[in-house]
Parts: sequence; C-alpha cells; structure tokens
Amino acid sequence: MMELGLLILRLVVGLSFMAHGAQKLFGWFGGYGPKGTGGFMESLGLKPGVAAAVVVGLMELLGGLLFTLGFLTVLGSILIIIPMLGAIAKVHWSNGYWGSANGYEMNLLIIAVAVAIALTGAGAYSLDAVMFN
Repeated sequence: MMELGLLILRLVVGLSFMAHGAQKLFGWFGGYGPKGTGGFMESLGLKPGVAAAVVVGLMELLGGLLFTLGFLTVLGSILIIIPMLGAIAKVHWSNGYWGSANGYEMNLLIIAVAVAIALTGAGAYSLDAVMFN
C-alpha cells in the first residue's frame, strides 16, 4: 500500500505542476502565458518578466513531468521546490502562514511533499525503480 500512496502523491503533485507550467508557458488551463505571467513577475521585481515566466514555467513543467513519472525524482523535486521557495519569498511570506490570507501554507505543503518523496524515493511504481534498481 505504501507504493500506491507514493504513486498517488507523485501523480497529484506532478500533474498539478505540469499544469501550472503550461499556464505560464502556453496560457492553457486559464493561465496568462509568458506575456501575462511576465507582467506579474515584473510587478514583483523579477526582470525581464517574460524570461522569468518562461524559466519558472519550464521548471514547473519539467519538474512536474519528472515527479509524475518518478524519473530523476530528486531533480524533479528540486524543480518543484525552487519555484515554491520563490513564491514564498516574493508573494506569500508577508501575508503570514494561512492560505486563506494568501500566505505560504500551500507552498510549504508542496515543498514538504517534494522533500519527502526526494528523501524516500519515488517508489516501486516509478521509472527510477525500473531503471536504477
């Protein structure tokens, strides 16, 4: 059952991050694409904003894909953790902990899952297990 639990965590977090990356890169799923996201990034002081949006979008898309597949899972985890740390630092920290006040609660939960999976491994239902065991 533990292996199934690891798979479920990887699928939910990984697919969600792939979707967030696609929002930034392609404007899919209600996203704003590089230009719209870039404008937001510039308002946070990240310049050039479009380049920042593309870099973050690529990190989320690739990190989510690796995490979902359980392939190079530590790298996938890092590519998920970095944008979450950035979001905490630039957007959520000043609002405190609770998500209901736009705080960093959700970001911290995602970081905890990514760190836990990186430390425990992706599990038996992963490409890491097939390729490296």
